[in-house]
Amino acid sequence: LTMASQTVITVQPQFSVAQQPGEWQTGLMDCCSDCGVCLCGMFCFLCLDCQVSGDMDECCLCGSSVAMRTLYRTKYNIPVRLHPGSCSPCALCQLKRDINRRQELGIF
Repeated sequence: LTMASQTVITVQPQFSVAQQPGEWQTGLMDCCSDCGVCLCGMFCFLCLDCQVSGDMDECCLCGSSVAMRTLYRTKYNIPVRLHPGSCSPCALCQLKRDINRRQELGIF
């Protein structure tokens, strides 16, 4: 009688993110780099919020949140930068512009 060889896993697989620090594709205040996103963010924040939620496979009813932006930053290894006086529409517009650019580059 022989025993079958069994592999024992001693290390749990980990989620891996990019090793190099990432960057936003546009700055927080680069609204004019995509006027369509800017106008949508300023005049129909909820519409843009739902677009971003859909892009990230999140529920639109949950709305944008710090958690969603954190998830995105983590995925692309973008460091936290606190901007005094930054507003929610600006941050959401930046996130949407970044998604759009990464989609164009095929890295989203």
